[in-house]
Amino acid sequence: MNEQQHVGEIRDAVRAICASYGEDYWRELDKTGGYPTEFVKEITKSGFLGCLIPETYGGAGLGLEEACAVLEEISRSGGHPGAAHAQMYVMGSVLRHGTEAQKQHYLPAIASGELRLQSFGVTEPTTGTDTTSLKTSAKRVGDKYLINGQKVWISRVQHSDLMVLLARTKPIEERSSKTDGLSCFIVDLRDAEKRGLTIKPIDAMINHHACELFFDDFEVPAENLLGEEHKGFRVIMDGMNAERILIGAECIGDARYFIDKAVAYANERVVFGRPIGQNQGVSFPIATCYAQTEAAALMVDKAARLFDAGVPCGAEANMAKMLGADASWKAGDTCLQTHGGFGMSREYHIERKLRETRLYQIAPISTNLILSHISEHVLGMPRSF
Repeated sequence: MNEQQHVGEIRDAVRAICASYGEDYWRELDKTGGYPTEFVKEITKSGFLGCLIPETYGGAGLGLEEACAVLEEISRSGGHPGAAHAQMYVMGSVLRHGTEAQKQHYLPAIASGELRLQSFGVTEPTTGTDTTSLKTSAKRVGDKYLINGQKVWISRVQHSDLMVLLARTKPIEERSSKTDGLSCFIVDLRDAEKRGLTIKPIDAMINHHACELFFDDFEVPAENLLGEEHKGFRVIMDGMNAERILIGAECIGDARYFIDKAVAYANERVVFGRPIGQNQGVSFPIATCYAQTEAAALMVDKAARLFDAGVPCGAEANMAKMLGADASWKAGDTCLQTHGGFGMSREYHIERKLRETRLYQIAPISTNLILSHISEHVLGMPRSF
């Protein structure tokens, strides 16, 4: 079986699972702020949530190309794959930088669904995407670290057993470079609120289960240090490249969802005695979105192949996320316009998906920061900040 056939079979299997969780399932969760427990259990049992975990640790041993296909199909079915994408890219930090003891301890349980690793604690309210300036501290005291500080927009903390946390282990004034002095930790969230962690859910426009976190002498065993002390920025950068590629794939799924919806409605909706899709003012914008989506999908595919080959792909990962997000937002806006007033109705599901895909214009990294990266690191122009 060639690679294309293999990915095709994965897509078919994911579609079959998603068929049992229709758009009404996701609309109700959006309405209530619920977590997709049943869906996560099934996608885990199928092996897709642990697809990037090597077989030696109980996973499927697949690559990022296959993981992208999984997330794209969840998005294209009308679902919200947030609970799936986080575990995929956060797990990679443990796989690539964890000790053998850490991998043996955590990865099989994550692959089986016994443990959820769906939370990544990086962003702070005063630093945002200026990660190297973060202030949450981790002070070594004997055989543990004491964590103090604040994080914001940390998703699924209340629905995850584990979190990878980035904190400062060396004062800013003592660091030898901008990235020096940051360390990563595997944090056990079970009963964490009894041990110095305060969790405050954020009432947001999308059902991403985002929270604000406050650490007050929160204890983490020293053995939970992930990678080398003071060198945690490298740990999260590996995860961030995977995250951006996976988010790009989700956006391709969203864009194709919107295009499918727009085409179907343009063909069936009759006004002035003919389908509205017969009007070029309706059909041309949809066709433009299709072309933009197919082009963005090629960049996502390229970035995933480079990542799987173990070669540098920072620029490609950033471009995949940006182009995918632009394609999905344009396709969503066009789909809403095609439906006219009906597109505003929650019954048609478009407004929910449009809210969800809007996030990726600003997260996990904003378009402006991506353009800054390309300007400086690809095109060789002066640094702007």
